[in-house]
Amino acid sequence: MGQLFMLTRMGSWIKRHKVWSALIALVVLFVLYKIIAPTPHDYEYTGEKVGRGEVLRVVSASGKVRALNTIKVGTEVSGQVTKVYVDFNSPVTAGQILAEIDPTRVRARVQQTEAQVALARAGLQQTAANVLRARSELEIQERDFARQRDLAQRGFVSKANLDAAQTRLNSARNALDVALAQTQSGNAQIRQATAELSSARLDLNRTVIIAPASGVIIDKLVEPGTTVAASFQTPNLFEIAADTTKMQVEASVDEADIGQIVEGQNVTFTVDSYPDDVFRAKVRQVRKAPVETQNVVSYLVIIDVDNLDGKLLPGMTANVEIITGAKKNALRVPTNALRFRPKAADRGPPVEEQPAKPGKKEAPRQTLYLAGTDAYKPVRKQVRIGLQGDEYTEILSGIKAGDTVLVRTKSLKPKAETDDTDEDDSAAS
Repeated sequence: MGQLFMLTRMGSWIKRHKVWSALIALVVLFVLYKIIAPTPHDYEYTGEKVGRGEVLRVVSASGKVRALNTIKVGTEVSGQVTKVYVDFNSPVTAGQILAEIDPTRVRARVQQTEAQVALARAGLQQTAANVLRARSELEIQERDFARQRDLAQRGFVSKANLDAAQTRLNSARNALDVALAQTQSGNAQIRQATAELSSARLDLNRTVIIAPASGVIIDKLVEPGTTVAASFQTPNLFEIAADTTKMQVEASVDEADIGQIVEGQNVTFTVDSYPDDVFRAKVRQVRKAPVETQNVVSYLVIIDVDNLDGKLLPGMTANVEIITGAKKNALRVPTNALRFRPKAADRGPPVEEQPAKPGKKEAPRQTLYLAGTDAYKPVRKQVRIGLQGDEYTEILSGIKAGDTVLVRTKSLKPKAETDDTDEDDSAAS
């Protein structure tokens, strides 16, 4: 009875206040709609189709372009450079004269040593004459001693005369030995003076700087009038690139990546001068000597490249990519799809991982999220991956071509609310 009375009074109030009743009804309906209706999402997931194509694994590095064979031309004599016959970029051939050093001092030394050789030879002739004279004197003393000995045996000469003859014989022998020693000394002096003469003549020839090999002058360090000193080390005058049609890149590879580098791998690189040109090369050598810079260890990788068009110049900076693995026509997905995770509220229950078969080495497993029938209910898949590159990763099993893998989360909020950021990739769980 009480409820009926309340309904009767409410009905009469509604009849008397039709406008207010309508407004109250609209407010109640709006509140119920807000409570019941789903809240629209302010984001969406972006995906890419799974397809086939090339998968590349590369190691990035930087290095310098160098001539394959660079020759530094110096001088072993000191003096003033009087003439320079070449300039930068001058082509030269083996044996070509590059420069000349003032030969006055070296020529005077040659003349001085020539005089020493002549003096030594004259001294040798004199000692040779002394040897002949000593031999003659020895023969005379030997005959005289023999006569004195015979006479002494017959009693015609005293013992004192025989001793005097023996003394003269010994003196003659000593004189011959001295003359022979002087001859040996004279021969040694001639050999010494001749060696000094050869050295002086060699230095005289070295005042003319010649190219040891054919190539191109890439550096010139002297001008006429420059004084060079070759006292402690050989000063460099020129630098020749022996063959500019073949160059090499000396790339510095981090120790974390050096284990992937082997001889013969394909390489691509660019230089700042030609950013649209991609140069192709091959790894020739991995040098095992470590280079440590600010506690960072790296290794030098030598890369050979043809330079038939002459675009590459020594000293250019090369941005190198060494291809350490390649698969063609592989089922692939973007590599960032392996790192993508949807928002926590949209993730389904975890997929139970299948245990690996004992004794069998299997490919590593990763988790991917595929687009489902509901845009906000991604399908979680476990896949086996093969070759993993920076851009794409090979998929061995778990999905098929044509599937759509999610790669990022895109915000639908106005830019003013998102601080000009329209993408927000969720972190991996």
